[in-house]
Amino acid sequence: MISLQSHEFMDPKVSDYIIPSEKVAHVQIGNSLEHALLVLTKSGYSAIPVLDARFKLHGLISSAMITESILGLERIEFEKLSDKKVEDVMAVKIPVISLDEQFEKALDLLIDHPFLCVADSESYFEGIFTRRALLKELKTHVKKLNHFYI
Repeated sequence: MISLQSHEFMDPKVSDYIIPSEKVAHVQIGNSLEHALLVLTKSGYSAIPVLDARFKLHGLISSAMITESILGLERIEFEKLSDKKVEDVMAVKIPVISLDEQFEKALDLLIDHPFLCVADSESYFEGIFTRRALLKELKTHVKKLNHFYI
């Protein structure tokens, strides 16, 4: 019997399904919030990785984090966008997986996150693993199950 626990579904590695770092929009430590907001807006992403000059992963920044950081008591303080840096508001406690991670761990983490950053043991950014990639693999597996039982 084929099940969701079968090796056919849980054996693929994250490395087979990541969007490589070269294709992922990101910002660097030291960039202004203004630059980060521009990158987020142009890319269409809600959150992007924050890297250093050597491509090491330091965290994530989102439009919501930026907006929250410029909200004043009575108005939005747009002038703060050029003064504040991404490291002032980024999230540093983020889920990170490795290239050889099993789908099962990624599945657990993707329940609460639209994507996971993929990094090596020294925190060098490798790319992202998206909920979409996992759902596509699951869809393929479900189709095989349906075909098997029909």
